[in-house]
Amino acid sequence: MKNEKFNPPEQSVAGLFAVSASPHIRENRSVRKIMWNVVIALMPALIAAVYFFGIRALTLTLYSVIAAVLTEAVIQKLRKKEITVLDGSAVITGILVAFNLHSGAPWWIPVVGSVFAISIGKHVFGGIGNNPLNPALLGRVFLVASWPTLTTAGWKTNTLGSISGIISNLDIPAVTKLVSTATPLAVLRELRYPAVLAGLDKSTLQSFAGEIVSLGSIQNLFLGNIGGCIGEVSAIALLIGAFWLAIKNVIEWRIPVSYVVTVFILTYIFGGTDGIFSASIMLPIFHIFSGGLILGAFFMATDMVTSPLTKAGRIYFGIGCGLLTTVIRLVGGYPEGVSYSILLMNLVVPLIDKFTIPKAFGGGKR
Repeated sequence: MKNEKFNPPEQSVAGLFAVSASPHIRENRSVRKIMWNVVIALMPALIAAVYFFGIRALTLTLYSVIAAVLTEAVIQKLRKKEITVLDGSAVITGILVAFNLHSGAPWWIPVVGSVFAISIGKHVFGGIGNNPLNPALLGRVFLVASWPTLTTAGWKTNTLGSISGIISNLDIPAVTKLVSTATPLAVLRELRYPAVLAGLDKSTLQSFAGEIVSLGSIQNLFLGNIGGCIGEVSAIALLIGAFWLAIKNVIEWRIPVSYVVTVFILTYIFGGTDGIFSASIMLPIFHIFSGGLILGAFFMATDMVTSPLTKAGRIYFGIGCGLLTTVIRLVGGYPEGVSYSILLMNLVVPLIDKFTIPKAFGGGKR
């Protein structure tokens, strides 16, 4: 039989199939979509901050965001890299730096914090996706270490006139001064290691402890009628944003749930002043809604770059954050521990990944 010349089809194989390197299963998500969803999720907390602290909260946040975006653009220009400030990552860093400051901070504090977060916390390591530590938290810790008085003192009352949010009926000058000038966690720490309240008898201290964790005080914490950092005061606003991230599949439950549950269990066991299991069941709720726990658990510990890759690893990561936060709050010299706990756990993420990533099918022991 005579060989016939092979005539290939008009449409080549390359036209029928997309040939590319793995992975071959892709999602319709991009860095830009993810980042701007996070920005949207942070808006309820920003609105709450403006409501409780006035336009000053918005001004400081804008200063912080502008500084972060400009720093990113300048560094990328100097490195002759594509300028990607529109992807939203620098905007998130700027918002989170401001969210970790109180509304009475000088305008230049969030600017310096954002410049440090973007330059040292992010681009020193090569830019987005390469940083081992959360840049916003690194910026916050840098500010606290450099200007502790400006960043951890001078708390402002909100529009409703409250700083601690604690409703007290005790007509005692020391108690009145404390609940009107200290943040919730600072008041709680004073109960454990009294200095201002040193002259009060045990029954009075117990009465005050009951007021701290009363339903009205917890309600103020949940709604945001307290003093504190700009973005951490309203738990409900943060949870609305977290719900948005969950339905958009930007975050998943393992890190925040394991974090919050660990703090709840440990503060219930060890948080009382009369030994283990002496705390009211309301005390863990107070710990969860006060300070930066909700902000940290849902918006910073879940950072894709600085958190573990595996499902089991994320649970261990959340437990570690909860353990460190509780230790710092109950034993350490600082009433808050969220920032430091997340940064310390960021450092052990490679180790967590090493021991939780499953071995390849058919492979031997590692």
